[in-house]
Amino acid sequence: MGLQETMKALSDETRREIIQMLKKTEMTAGDISKHFKISNAAISKHLSILKNADLIRDRKDGKFIIYELNTSVLEEVLLWISDLKGE
Repeated sequence: MGLQETMKALSDETRREIIQMLKKTEMTAGDISKHFKISNAAISKHLSILKNADLIRDRKDGKFIIYELNTSVLEEVLLWISDLKGE
């Protein structure tokens, strides 16, 4: 995905909180939804946006889907920002 999709995904506070949570550990959608006062459908939409921006990955573990942070995309964004700063 491009930088535009990444920035769009990062523009939402809920999605940034989800990324912070996944920075610490892998989680299921149910585990993530426990931290918010929004519907499971809304959490699913946020996860979908993050996944489409390649900021998170998912994998199946039995009947659960486990989400994890994809740090390589964040590293690309940081490199782009550093380049803008001239570092």
